[in-house]
Amino acid sequence: MAIHTKDSIRDRAFDDIYASTDLSVSMPKYKMSEGEHDPRHVYQVVHDELMLDGNSRQNLATFCQTWVEDESRRLMDECVDKNMIDKDEYPQTAEIESRCVHIIADLWNAPEAANTLGCSTTGSSEAAMLGGLALKWKWRKKMQAAGKPTDRPNLICGPVQICWHKFARYFDVELREIPLEGDRLIMSPEEVLKRVDENTIGVVPTMGVTFTCDYEPVKAVSDALDKLQKDTGLDIPIHVDGASGGFLAPFCAPEIEWDFRLPRVHSINASGHKFGLAPLGVGWIIWRDAASLPEELIFNVNYLGGNMPTFALNFSRPGGQVVAQYYNFLRLGKDGYRRIQTACYDTARYLADEIGKLGPFRILFDGDMKKGIPALSWTLKEDDNGKVNFTLYDLADRLRSRGWQVPAYSMPVNREDLVVQRILVRHGVSRDLASLLMDDIRRSLDYFEKHPVARPMSEEEAGGFRH
Repeated sequence: MAIHTKDSIRDRAFDDIYASTDLSVSMPKYKMSEGEHDPRHVYQVVHDELMLDGNSRQNLATFCQTWVEDESRRLMDECVDKNMIDKDEYPQTAEIESRCVHIIADLWNAPEAANTLGCSTTGSSEAAMLGGLALKWKWRKKMQAAGKPTDRPNLICGPVQICWHKFARYFDVELREIPLEGDRLIMSPEEVLKRVDENTIGVVPTMGVTFTCDYEPVKAVSDALDKLQKDTGLDIPIHVDGASGGFLAPFCAPEIEWDFRLPRVHSINASGHKFGLAPLGVGWIIWRDAASLPEELIFNVNYLGGNMPTFALNFSRPGGQVVAQYYNFLRLGKDGYRRIQTACYDTARYLADEIGKLGPFRILFDGDMKKGIPALSWTLKEDDNGKVNFTLYDLADRLRSRGWQVPAYSMPVNREDLVVQRILVRHGVSRDLASLLMDDIRRSLDYFEKHPVARPMSEEEAGGFRH
């Protein structure tokens, strides 16, 4: 007896998906259906629904990679079933992770890159929290040895990404975030020294501030802390949040001293899936040496087939992103990374020049590779009467109608009055794509000239923006 009737074979071979029974009704969305559905039909339903998302290539708000080579996609597919934590079952994936740690440690000038400690994470936020935890535990040990209380740790930073606020709240640390003042929109050594005391677990400069895209002055802060220690004996370590700049400065501004060349830098985190050019889902944390990572934060797991140390917050995750990161290191080398990142800087400078020529805007950061990441930020000038006929929120909304996501947002504490707009230029944002964006910005300005906004949009109405 035939397993399939001729009719059922004909139905499957010739029926149009959108004429199928499955797609003639709306599928259940908030509870599971009673029966099964044809995989082709379900794929088409999900695929069609995802069309309602924005086009990631036009998302100029995100730092994350939205374009990867086909070979990376193939490696990701081949690793979808490999659990990164199970190093005994997948020893070669574990070896590749270890190689990446040493490659990055060498890139960041670790004193003994072959022997340093580090690991992959789900992103730079998890990596940052690991760096913060190591600082807290090292500080607590030091205070306990001196017979001093350990109940009031604090951490000093400039305008930071939300992950550091999470770290402070989750792990009970006072976050002393330096408020902005006038044209000073980043951390400064003077402001750091005003806030340090014996309860300070560390200072966190950022290589690529989220809001303005500048590099914070890591060496100047380190020098100031060196002098502080000489004068007072207070020894404050540095953790560098290199989420973006960690994979930019080594190639495009190698003369900047921000990494393990500075003895006070104990740890660095970075996003592989930002300017490390890997697909979404990988970050890195590297410690200067084994002494910088407290042994108490290392767990030995022995139920997966072998005794394996782990110090990441996350546990099970696929190995594909780490393998794809290794592919990039082999595929591009230092020259390849330098060429790609330099092209991004060139496009950022082009956009800054063109936007600056338009008239209504004051450029805050112009994509200078010696000062920050391949990006630009600007604010809106007022006209001679102190008025404008639109806000940056209106411009962002207008551009979104063409698919572009160009965020507008107010600055952090003490400069909430300053509204900024920003573009990130990632691998895949070509000069041609940038020129098309400029055409749409000009069309938007023409529209506002002919149709002045009667009631300019506020941040609340725009939905706000924080990354």
